[in-house]
Amino acid sequence: MSHFSEPDKPHAVFLPFPAQGHIIPMLKLAILLHHRDFYITFVNTEYNHRRLQKSGAAGSKSPDFQFETIPDGLPPEDSDTTQHIPSLCLSLKENGLALIRQLLVKLNSSTGGVPPVTCIISDAIMSFAIVAADEIGVPCVGFRTTNACSFLCNKYLRKIMEKGLIPLKDSSYLTNGYLDITVDFIPSLKNVRLREFPSFIRTTDINDPMLTFILGETERNSKATAIIFNTFDALEAEVLSALSPLCPPVYAIGPVHLLVNQLPENSLKFMGGNLWKEELECIEWLNSKKPNSVVYVNFGSITVLTPQQLVEFSWGLANSKKNFFWIIRSDTIVGDSANLPSEFVEETKERGLIARWCPQEQVLNHPSIGVFLTHCGWNSTIESICCGVPMICWPFFADQFINCRFACTEWGVGWEIDNNVNRNEVENIVRGLIDGDKGKQMKIKAIEWKNKAKEATEINGSSYTNLDTLVKNVLLSRRNKRKDI
Repeated sequence: MSHFSEPDKPHAVFLPFPAQGHIIPMLKLAILLHHRDFYITFVNTEYNHRRLQKSGAAGSKSPDFQFETIPDGLPPEDSDTTQHIPSLCLSLKENGLALIRQLLVKLNSSTGGVPPVTCIISDAIMSFAIVAADEIGVPCVGFRTTNACSFLCNKYLRKIMEKGLIPLKDSSYLTNGYLDITVDFIPSLKNVRLREFPSFIRTTDINDPMLTFILGETERNSKATAIIFNTFDALEAEVLSALSPLCPPVYAIGPVHLLVNQLPENSLKFMGGNLWKEELECIEWLNSKKPNSVVYVNFGSITVLTPQQLVEFSWGLANSKKNFFWIIRSDTIVGDSANLPSEFVEETKERGLIARWCPQEQVLNHPSIGVFLTHCGWNSTIESICCGVPMICWPFFADQFINCRFACTEWGVGWEIDNNVNRNEVENIVRGLIDGDKGKQMKIKAIEWKNKAKEATEINGSSYTNLDTLVKNVLLSRRNKRKDI
């Protein structure tokens, strides 16, 4: 680790998209750079920073790791729920550049030991940061908090539009099998179907705001100094190779949480980024269960269920007769409170536990966890892989469909469940994974990937080396150039 004098200390500004799944991996990378002697400014929206403070996760115990806030441009609200993602995207696209300019002026005119900003690490769907970085002459790295195969899909959306595959002709195309059409012209993506592309393509409007947003953000990322992914070379080797000629330099530096776990105890490694308060009592409950006997159910921070889907999942879990630990947020159910059937609660009280939120990495690492029923958000997917836990995949939104495809088809660690969930399928898949041969085969495969992820993040592993190269060749490039003059 390098040591810089205070005025020369590199200063990285982190700008995550204001949603749970984006904040956590960016915070992990910020902790890694802080350990490498960077001064860190981590920028949250005012709404999310209040939530982080409420959950007890927004504190830094270091004078050179500070939090700043910007408004998100949405009407004020005081709740503990995930905001409307499309509204956030469009508001920050419109207002973000002016806000980050103001913040950079404030930081660069600051006194009291705050060094000048030397680089920006921005969420890759907040490309306005590239403009702001260019204006002050510092590198801007785009952090894609999804995986590489999702970004490769986005890179080919224009071509898919040119071929007339999207937008959809009418809404019947959502249900008539049209989405099962295979797209066969994307290098490294074999037999990928339209349904596995980001959910924003499921529109009949060529000017759909979210489709336009994704197209624009993907194209503007070509102007970033580099693009980084929370993945590792062995997991997505072909995809990363296919992306390289289409992008600025690409670095796979994940899983970032495994790199953070190797830091010494006196670092910021335990600083959390959860927007909900973690209910830690679950660990004691898991301690009472046999190895590989518990189904962990968590659909992430954005997925919502209909009351009927909640009922079907409930009875599928109950009828499987297996132990389960289920995260149900206060805003999990569409237009209703998350009320489970009383008969279900009574029947499963000895083998089921319900909580609002939990320390997921710690839960997935627990020996009692046998399978993870997940929405296939990228953080959940990569964490499950790192813990060697097979997945039941129920994708809901955005990149989760391609994550599901790769988990099930390419990596051999997932079993997809039908979108129209029914209790019999839930019961059968849970039993198959806990007790059956397919579950045993998937567990072997999951352990293989767990070991490869560990190798990638050890000293001289691919991600460890890629992070080193990123720091030296990109994040410190302005400093190196200055020394060469």
